[in-house]
Amino acid sequence: MLMKILLLEDDAVLSQQILAFLKSKLIDCDAVFDGETFFRQIKKAEYDAFLLDINVPKINGLDVCKEIRLWDFATPIIMLTAYGDIQDKIDAFSMGADDYLVKPFHFDELYIRLLSLRKRSFNSREENEMVVVGDLEIDAANMKVYRQKDLIDLTPREFKLLLLLANAKGKPLTKQTIAEQIWHINFDTNLNTIEVYINFLRKKIDKNYSPKLIHTRPGFGYYLKPE
Repeated sequence: MLMKILLLEDDAVLSQQILAFLKSKLIDCDAVFDGETFFRQIKKAEYDAFLLDINVPKINGLDVCKEIRLWDFATPIIMLTAYGDIQDKIDAFSMGADDYLVKPFHFDELYIRLLSLRKRSFNSREENEMVVVGDLEIDAANMKVYRQKDLIDLTPREFKLLLLLANAKGKPLTKQTIAEQIWHINFDTNLNTIEVYINFLRKKIDKNYSPKLIHTRPGFGYYLKPE
């Protein structure tokens, strides 16, 4: 099998369809129907990715995602939901989701996205464990950030954004690039979300320290560099 997946989906028909499709692609998949059963199941086996419907009984998919990210920053999470508004997507990504598919979706697209996330997961393990920019230290392996040896508390999404900027080595990144790399979708209706997260980072990384590291180059985007 290529991967082992845990699916949280309360629609029995759709759940069986997804299981059958993934197994036809040599992907092993277990399915549960509510959030409480999900957490019992992950104690029984290890999984390479999670597929979470949002509107499920007992503990909804967003809360499941948020709970996972308290102790697991690495396992890819894809939300499968009928909610397609931009705010719904922002809410999911702010909880730590890696991708978002709106129902109805093509199973082939789900398969492609799973493979893409799996590839990124492997590549991330090959990255340098410590990234240093000035007096900023990013421990990629343990998801920790230090500024002048002070531990900085970041959310999973803030951490990914900071690491993306750091790995760009001073090159400006556009809002569109950031949206595609961090949220894995095209924020064609609201790129202000990127500004919000950049401001979050500035308050935590730059506000009480000097020199400032997070900069804006008008017309080009954001970059991380001591100046």
